[in-house]
Amino acid sequence: MIRYLVAAAMLVAPALVLAADNANTLTHGMVQMTLRVGETRQSEILETFGAPNITTMDGSGQEMWVYDRHATVASDSSSGFSIGMLLGGGGGDVGGGGGLGFGKKKSKSSQSSRTMTLIIKFDAKKTVSDFKSRSSSF
Repeated sequence: MIRYLVAAAMLVAPALVLAADNANTLTHGMVQMTLRVGETRQSEILETFGAPNITTMDGSGQEMWVYDRHATVASDSSSGFSIGMLLGGGGGDVGGGGGLGFGKKKSKSSQSSRTMTLIIKFDAKKTVSDFKSRSSSF
């Protein structure tokens, strides 16, 4: 029984990795390279982009798939320097000490967002009949 569960897990794990990779391939360039009206089939789209977010029918009965992806990228960076000096001395009952230090530090953070929406319509043969894509960055 355990042997079968391990074998099943090994078969499913690559599918999970493939799905994560597919989310990253939905770019405007990949859409233009992959989709061809009258040529590209649903199975090819699933292999390239993974499962759509929404599947529906339009008013004329054509099947439609909608891919909607959002990504937020944040970065933080800091740079700077610090110099310090400790002076000390003394003897007997007399203690002495002093210090000098200075430094400068800069930090910078930024955040950007990117969205990509792809709408694909299919004909009765499950082939692309039309598609539209929109991307934005801010």
